[in-house]
Amino acid sequence: MELRQLEYFQMVCRCNSITKAAVELHVAQPSITIAIKKLEEELGVTLLDRTQRQITLTTEGQVFLQRINDILSRLHDATIEMNDYRILQKGSIKIGVPSTIGAFPFPTLFARFQQLYPNFKLTVVEAGSLTIPHYLERGDIELGIMITSHTSNCLATASITTGQILVCLPPGHPLSKLDKIPFTDLRNERFVLLKEDSYSRQLILAECQKYQFNPNIVFSSSQIETVRSLVEQGVGISFLVDEVAKKHGTIITRPLVEPLMYQIALAWNKERYLSKATKLFIDFVNT
Repeated sequence: MELRQLEYFQMVCRCNSITKAAVELHVAQPSITIAIKKLEEELGVTLLDRTQRQITLTTEGQVFLQRINDILSRLHDATIEMNDYRILQKGSIKIGVPSTIGAFPFPTLFARFQQLYPNFKLTVVEAGSLTIPHYLERGDIELGIMITSHTSNCLATASITTGQILVCLPPGHPLSKLDKIPFTDLRNERFVLLKEDSYSRQLILAECQKYQFNPNIVFSSSQIETVRSLVEQGVGISFLVDEVAKKHGTIITRPLVEPLMYQIALAWNKERYLSKATKLFIDFVNT
């Protein structure tokens, strides 16, 4: 049994496709097919059900996947740990950051950290606050900066800042005359929202459900600037965290009568090995 076979099998399960797995791994599709076939012959069981149009796991395959996920995770952690012993003054961290936080507060944190530790490399993976926990659980990233609600039991968090989500209105909108906006007054508005994996979107949809109306969502985007521009041009209203919303002077921002609060936190998987670089960044945020 070879490590390569296990990695191929894991990626096929993750992608639900040999073709997609080949693209992710940058290898020829027949190489993956042959490797998994040899793995099945060596184990004496069938791991993949190939009778359907989409590849699915057999019962044996599901059990085997759980075992190799743990093995490959531990191997990855061991490699990082050994690398820590080899290089004590440098390191790299892969960190997940939503677009809403990419504008705040991450740039400030990044700049301060780089000034203190110029030899450390931070690689940003852009993802929504609802996707980042899954990346952390799988070990795809070491850290995540995200708007938090409830988190998995395997994750630990350190608070960075708190605030509230503001309503964003185009210039001259009738609701801009109010100091605070009742959520029920938004019932007939057109909504421009961030995409499905953003925490703020889920929070807004939950409020709509609470006040018993279905929002008229006319556009969804992962880019803050796109949302701001559409609001400015009168396409609809939106909702952004206060520190981001206030930086865009061309749109009107108002709090809600019943404020929607948020917390931005640094998160990591407490069940995985933390590299010295990762621990250093956690300590940096906590100071």
